[in-house]
Amino acid sequence: MDRLKQIESFVSVALKGSLTAAALVEGVAPAVMGRRIDALESRLGVKLLVRTTRRITLTHEGSAFLEDCQHLLTAFADAEASVSAGGVKASGHLRITAPAGFGRRHVAPLLPDFIAQHPEVSVSLNLSDRVVDLAGEGFDCAVRVGDLPDSSLISVRLADNRRLCVASPAYLKRAGMPQHPSELARHACLTLSSDASQTRGWAFKVGGELVHLRPSGRLDCSDGQVLHDWCLAGQGLAWRSTWEVEADLAAGRLVTALDAFAAPPNGIYALFPHAKHLPLRVRLWIDFLKLSYGQSHYWAGKSAQ
Repeated sequence: MDRLKQIESFVSVALKGSLTAAALVEGVAPAVMGRRIDALESRLGVKLLVRTTRRITLTHEGSAFLEDCQHLLTAFADAEASVSAGGVKASGHLRITAPAGFGRRHVAPLLPDFIAQHPEVSVSLNLSDRVVDLAGEGFDCAVRVGDLPDSSLISVRLADNRRLCVASPAYLKRAGMPQHPSELARHACLTLSSDASQTRGWAFKVGGELVHLRPSGRLDCSDGQVLHDWCLAGQGLAWRSTWEVEADLAAGRLVTALDAFAAPPNGIYALFPHAKHLPLRVRLWIDFLKLSYGQSHYWAGKSAQ
């Protein structure tokens, strides 16, 4: 049995959540898809999927293997595209969406260099904190920050994203440095309002467990940049990403608090609807982002822009 076909079938079943749905797309019987998964698991010597009569779920090993398989299939499609028709160049129109604050600072500034490298590509950039329906609204790729919900979208991790509790030296001199997350209740906390995308609150690791707190204060806003500005002005503590505050920390305009309880990083991701026949312009854009964000000097000073 073809090893690539096994991997393609595994990815399809994992994303569709059903042997029947995956088989329908490929035009084969569900039993065929089942045999391919069985052969793959037997060859690898590990269980990738847990199958019941109602649903299919990924094992821990299956989740890790899925991401690698998605990358492999995308790279394979790109390799074919790069040599077909005598070596095609990236062309066409690329539609990208990204969160407003992150997109202004870390997506928009990169686009002039990208289109300079690929003169036959044009780009539309949508900046919105709304979770956009990529397939339904015709977008090729989304850049998203933070934990990803379960989705049929394919993700590529571009960089780590750390969140820190920060405040101005003036505020900490006035209110004192908190020593434990439980002390946030007595501090002025600058929070995103309830209609914003940050719904789970501030994350900390306490006693080996990840906990989410929803501190309150007299000021909240749906715009993260406003919270950042208030924090710089000494109005209270804020929970912000390193991509936003790193330059302020380096310059001493902000100071971190509760570092001993910092949560593990989540990620900055590129998402796209499917891996089969991914346009070369999309693959090159994702590779361009990953290369840019992976440079050791990239993030230094960027948050001041």
